[in-house]
Amino acid sequence: MIRVTLPAHLRRLAHVDSEVTLEVQGPVTIGSILDALEARHPVLCGTIRDHTTRQRRPFVRFFACEKDLSHDPADKPLPAAIESGTEPLLVVGAIAGG
Repeated sequence: MIRVTLPAHLRRLAHVDSEVTLEVQGPVTIGSILDALEARHPVLCGTIRDHTTRQRRPFVRFFACEKDLSHDPADKPLPAAIESGTEPLLVVGAIAGG
């Protein structure tokens, strides 16, 4: 099972209290995880990535195993610790301001 941690506002939108666990078919990538997440929680479609381009929204970041994966290709395989469920994929809302 893949573990995904969402920011509080997306957890409320999806009506989940804590981490989301997902079954992912095929290679475990950010893209395949988001496909499974949106299939299970359709209300999240368009919140993490654009409806049309399927690109990450500007103020959303992905972290796993203490690394920022936000700019990695969506089809790049994730670390084994994510695939095994040892570590979660963190979806984080970035903070901007000055």
